[in-house]
Amino acid sequence: MRLLVVTAVAAERDAAARGLHAANQARETGDANVGLQRPLPGGYSLLRLAMDRFGAQGAGQVDLLDAGVGQAAAAAGTATALTAARLAGEPYHLVVSAGIGGGFQPAAPIGSTVVADAIVAADLGAETAEGFVPVTDLGFGTARHLPPARLSRAVADALGAGYGTALTVSTVTGTAGTTAELMDRHPTALAEAMEGFGVAEAAAGHGVPVLEIRTVSNAVGPRDRAAWRIGDALAALTEAFRALVPVLESEAASDG
Repeated sequence: MRLLVVTAVAAERDAAARGLHAANQARETGDANVGLQRPLPGGYSLLRLAMDRFGAQGAGQVDLLDAGVGQAAAAAGTATALTAARLAGEPYHLVVSAGIGGGFQPAAPIGSTVVADAIVAADLGAETAEGFVPVTDLGFGTARHLPPARLSRAVADALGAGYGTALTVSTVTGTAGTTAELMDRHPTALAEAMEGFGVAEAAAGHGVPVLEIRTVSNAVGPRDRAAWRIGDALAALTEAFRALVPVLESEAASDG
């Protein structure tokens, strides 16, 4: 199995890498950058980990990419990595959008983990006098991507994660009013972040399935930086990727 993990920033990439490496080696590691840096067009750089548990004789590998903040950066970076891999004859089997994000309370408390059953562009559409209209209702494109149901459910169970909708927004929610509006439009939403839909859109264009994993650093709602727990969320991300490995190991074995 070849896996592409896309985060926004290097701190998220390194947290995921620590979990993957620890699970693969069955031991702790303090080195965030275990692996090889591989350049991509456009100034991107992949962190590549060999994952024996995903396949023998070099068949198992994970590439981690910190593509930047926001849907556009995430889509561009993901598409670049997917295209480069396909041209090299080493296409990915799965893409994971991962990182920290906001959690809708009380369902996704700070420090918890969320696995998406749907990845939704929450603010892609039009504002009207009657309210927000999704882009699909305007007759254009899509605003929703669905991860593989069996796999995403298995991942959520293995991670002890909440399982529900992950919203992608271009502006982080910062008021009670916007929070209420989002929850009214998306009653199964558990988390919001800024990249998932961009990653999913690029993956869909290449016919590659996608997951989204978020660990909660803050409550969605009125902005209170003092209450954010970024370190705790990054630590939870490491643990999430440690727990992810056995699930994907089983998936690789069944596909092989």
